[in-house]
Amino acid sequence: MRTSLAAAFAALLLTLTAGVLAARDTAIAFPAGYRSFTHVKSTLVGPHAPGFAANGGYHHFYANALAVEGYRTGKFPDGSILVDDGLEAVEQGGIMREGARRRVAVMVKDSKRFSATGNWGFETFPGDSRTGALSTEARTACQACHQNAGRDLVYSEIRK
Repeated sequence: MRTSLAAAFAALLLTLTAGVLAARDTAIAFPAGYRSFTHVKSTLVGPHAPGFAANGGYHHFYANALAVEGYRTGKFPDGSILVDDGLEAVEQGGIMREGARRRVAVMVKDSKRFSATGNWGFETFPGDSRTGALSTEARTACQACHQNAGRDLVYSEIRK
């Protein structure tokens, strides 16, 4: 009896440890210093856009050096990091300016860690938080949407 209890406990411990390691393996850290990456482009999502309620405002896109190479070749190498810095758009006296940060969305290319999601990992950091907020289901939805992108799951194009 004691042996089977110890074996069951060991199995439970292994399962929990594997789950923690798997979660840690797919975690994406906040990309500190991303504003020093190459600025890819900026867009303004206006009130007539279908996704305005959730995504309206300014979007500044940044890419690390590996991702810039991916924009050139159409194939992003492992280690590529893409960032969408989303901010509210506020009108003041007929002039549009940036408001509060809505979120920082991040894509990280790693064919080993993210093979189940097209070799890209996805994370969103709401507001000024440094803690990721995407659920497993939301990450899957990100990947499903990005399947429609023309180049290696990436929608954006580098500004010419």
